[in-house]
Amino acid sequence: MHPVFFDHATIDDWIAEDAPLLDLTTQLLDLADRPARMALVLREGGVAACTEEAARVVQHCGGQVQACMPSGMHLQAGDVLLVATGDAPALLRAWKVAQNLLEYACGVASRTARMVRAVRAVAPGMAVLTTRKHAPGLRRIALKATLSGGAYPHRLGLGETVLVFPQHRALAGGWDALRLRLAGTAQALVEKKCVIEAHSLHDARQAVLAGADVVQFDKASPAQLQDWCAQLRARHPALGLLAAGGIHEGNAAAYAATGVDALVTSSLYHAPPADVGVRIEPVDYTGAPFLSNEDCAHGGQ
Repeated sequence: MHPVFFDHATIDDWIAEDAPLLDLTTQLLDLADRPARMALVLREGGVAACTEEAARVVQHCGGQVQACMPSGMHLQAGDVLLVATGDAPALLRAWKVAQNLLEYACGVASRTARMVRAVRAVAPGMAVLTTRKHAPGLRRIALKATLSGGAYPHRLGLGETVLVFPQHRALAGGWDALRLRLAGTAQALVEKKCVIEAHSLHDARQAVLAGADVVQFDKASPAQLQDWCAQLRARHPALGLLAAGGIHEGNAAAYAATGVDALVTSSLYHAPPADVGVRIEPVDYTGAPFLSNEDCAHGGQ
């Protein structure tokens, strides 16, 4: 489990977005006061993510959670993510909100795990860092999903780190003016590192002169990075080096072999959704279990 904070209002907003007043189908079919059980199953192997928040959706709707796989757990095809019981209207209201959340989060977590595995096969211990370049409103979900897959956040917000882009440099007046501005505020950066983006070896050298602790290369090829990193390491062994821009599951291993310290990517947020199946059935009044232990292991399929 990764303790990303989701307040009660956020969970309630998700539910209200889908069913702000009532579930008309459930009302018309007169399904009130009918006890039921619900299981959400990962149909293909992958990594669980945001299962705790899906459980809270169920609870906020009035259901009771019986079992929940923790975020970060690697699962096989057919494994059960969540089992809940309650009145049919409660489970039916929670159904799509929980399913949609899990499909996005597990999809991102699974792709993240694959990328992390590919990177560490080439460079053991290298970090995959995720950006804040996702759709508005997704930050908490995207963060928890990528953490569940083994990545770490690159930058969660503008107030967290000092990251100088070419746009900042242009507004500041160029490399010389940037160097003077950073030197003049050095005391304010005593507990933070200064990261400067570069698009060439020349940019990187200028960034070092301006006071960069870390150079973040954007959209350089693996061949370029291998050459540039070797030259910079020889002269500045303490300099941090990042690769960003265009890095995805298919080329991450090549970038990991260039000599950078970490990879920065946004591509994980665009993973295809996981295939999460949902089974909702009435409780067996004879006392028979909804899913046997063997069924749970294989998703009740």
